[in-house]
Amino acid sequence: MSTRSKDEIAAAIARDIAATHPDGAYVNLGIGQPTLVADHLPPGSGVVLHTENGMLNMGPAAHGDDIDPDLINAGKVPVTELSGASYFHHADSFAMMRGGHLDVCVLGAFQVSAAGDLANWHTGAPGAIPAVGGAMDLAIGAKRVWVMMTLFDKQGAPKIVPECTYPLTGLGCIDRVYTDQGTFEVGAAGVRALELCGISAGELAARLAPLTPSVA
Repeated sequence: MSTRSKDEIAAAIARDIAATHPDGAYVNLGIGQPTLVADHLPPGSGVVLHTENGMLNMGPAAHGDDIDPDLINAGKVPVTELSGASYFHHADSFAMMRGGHLDVCVLGAFQVSAAGDLANWHTGAPGAIPAVGGAMDLAIGAKRVWVMMTLFDKQGAPKIVPECTYPLTGLGCIDRVYTDQGTFEVGAAGVRALELCGISAGELAARLAPLTPSVA
């Protein structure tokens, strides 16, 4: 099996949001790759998308004549609105994030530890521009926090690690990681592979060493 594209990862996340919340959910999609999830949520799923710049019931990305420069998500990407969409002050949006009103948040990451710690705002590299945004609020405020990322960085180093070496966003806040090479659960029990794509269990164990992920 080949590795998953960004859209295939997003489709898997959309599928699992609908499956784990059959009655609908309030969901925030972080800046970058996670915003693709909006394009894969089926109509009638009951999922209400929240953006930290102050909108509920955001729809998929806008294209062509549907683009309204005043209607964007937190990543400044033009989006559509669904029936019943509402708008509110930035402070109210953060109150929703911090107050435990979001069922799921999907964030990007530089690293996720086996225990579920998240590092996604700064690599510590000289000249790198820190970008905290609302990540810390979302990581702690949402009921479930999932990550969408590649399993390995551009140098081939794993991004699921025994302990994060980059500045932390949150401790023990991640429970599931969706990557191009599989879906993983992380937490107190360590790393467990729920699905593998383009990598065998043996190769996974070798490349994630010293971690020893179990395979569902």
